[in-house]
Amino acid sequence: MRFDEAYRQSIDEPERFWGQAARAVDWDAEPGTVWSGGRWFPDGRLNTCHNALDRHVAAGRGGQAALIYDSPVTGSQRTYTYAGLLDEVARTAGMLRDLGVGHGDTVVIYMPMVPEAVVAMLACARLGAVHSVVFGGFAAPELAVRIDHARPKVVLSASCGIEPARLVPYKPLLDEALRLAGHRPGHCVILQRPQCPAELEPGRDLDWAGTLRGAEPAGCVSVRATDPLYILYTSGTTGVPKGVVRDNGGHAVALLWSMEAVYGMAPGEVFWAASDVGWVVGHSYIVYAPLLAGCTTVLYEGKPVGTPDPGAFWRVAAEHGVRVLFTAPTAIRAIKKEDPAGAQAATSDLSGLRHLFLAGERLDPDTYHWAGDLLGIPVIDHWWQTETGWPIAANCVGIEQLPLKPGSPTRPVPGYDVRILDSEGAECPPGTEGAVAIRLPLPPGCLPTLYRDEERFAESYLSRYPGYYLTGDGGYVDADGYLFVMGRIDDVINVAGHRLSTGAMEEVIAAHPDVAECAVIGVDDPLKGQLPMGFVVLKAGADRAPEEVERELTAMIRERIGPVAAFRRALVVGRLPKTRSGKILRATMRDIAAGRDYRTPSTIEDPAALQEIADVL
Repeated sequence: MRFDEAYRQSIDEPERFWGQAARAVDWDAEPGTVWSGGRWFPDGRLNTCHNALDRHVAAGRGGQAALIYDSPVTGSQRTYTYAGLLDEVARTAGMLRDLGVGHGDTVVIYMPMVPEAVVAMLACARLGAVHSVVFGGFAAPELAVRIDHARPKVVLSASCGIEPARLVPYKPLLDEALRLAGHRPGHCVILQRPQCPAELEPGRDLDWAGTLRGAEPAGCVSVRATDPLYILYTSGTTGVPKGVVRDNGGHAVALLWSMEAVYGMAPGEVFWAASDVGWVVGHSYIVYAPLLAGCTTVLYEGKPVGTPDPGAFWRVAAEHGVRVLFTAPTAIRAIKKEDPAGAQAATSDLSGLRHLFLAGERLDPDTYHWAGDLLGIPVIDHWWQTETGWPIAANCVGIEQLPLKPGSPTRPVPGYDVRILDSEGAECPPGTEGAVAIRLPLPPGCLPTLYRDEERFAESYLSRYPGYYLTGDGGYVDADGYLFVMGRIDDVINVAGHRLSTGAMEEVIAAHPDVAECAVIGVDDPLKGQLPMGFVVLKAGADRAPEEVERELTAMIRERIGPVAAFRRALVVGRLPKTRSGKILRATMRDIAAGRDYRTPSTIEDPAALQEIADVL
């Protein structure tokens, strides 16, 4: 089946399309109904952990590598076979069962990038419990909010996380969060890391190794396809996190299908999503999708640069035989900044690497071309959200690789009926920017609701355009059906009555040979309403006067976008404020520029970067 045929069938005959895809999943009770009442496979029963582990062992793949743990920050590596990982998961599930965790209970996981974090997620799935992973090192008040909202029976944590230049003790953060929270979990199980052992509170806290030692393995609990697998909190405009719910059945079907169709992966091959289990990419493409597909997944405890150098990613890909690497554009930009000529890549044998997939931030053409020229393989920009759980738009290399267009994540993936709508809800013609929306129903794997907040779910995503899911991003579709996502709807600024995309300006600035990365925001202006302001980070070795760079960038914007943009300010900074997943904090930067009170987001990677923005302004 070619791409056009697959896509058309998914839109015209979604029940037939996804009914066929569901056959690849092991069901305890096969669904007789594919779609009904707003839910996928409502009468099916299965267990996600069984599909990720047990069935591969039963099929004779127990000796195959399932998980490769590579930790440059500790200087250690471990490989788990499918049989070995199954044993760890079953015993950890037994430990949770002995602590009273059962079907429908919630468990908060607050851990670094260690194998036990993956084991904990799968152990919850094995019991039919609902896990909520909170990024390790999150501030205590933010962790407390999530504990109160999820109401876990047990919290699983570790004594510390390890950064390139420091240790981050987790236990004091967890203790403070539990002091602030109203909810009290029955127990906290702490994985003691030798780099920073934690003191345990008698009665509440348990040692992971000691508690696990006495546990008997637990079997898989059959759950409804519509039962929740996990809750993942994402930031909301009100400052109160939104608990995105992922179900078991649709999630298993969509992620298993995506591994072959989108990423072109086959069982036994090595897939590496260089992300964190605290983010949706880690949930979908470090843990669940590769294991559902019988692949080998890489768990990397390190950074793109600094652990120890900008060749780290290439070393991991070569050493473990990675066929597809998936990371964020910001990771590639960090590597490019430190190693502009790409010399580090030449020290690794990357002949086995087929594709580089990038998502999480807009992929500027300069980074796209740099990575493609360096690696000599297709660089696939693709776009999706925490809410969808898997790609909305991508070049589906496992179906048919389409021609690439820099700046576009190619075309909507089968299952996603993407439309560009104007302010009145009418569909925009090709080439005209509007709101990117998806006609309902969303395909399997996407959020069916928000945890304990159906009203907010409808208000946030479904109310603006009835019959559609609002992505919150703006963009356009060209005459060939290629989607161009230009950034969040609030990243469109109004300059003297002209609506201009800050994303388009960033694309121009990123093409400057000395610019490693950039951000453009709109600032208030009494004459024109708003004016664009750029922030740029220069490449290593680019010793340029800031005013000279500003003049050159102003000229480039004037030439490529026009004098209507009124772009005159470009400030050189040492770093941009970002979340740990790589998203630039443009909204917070706008607040600083406007002199408004702002709240440092809990997801920030380096709070000092925000202070630097405040200092230059």
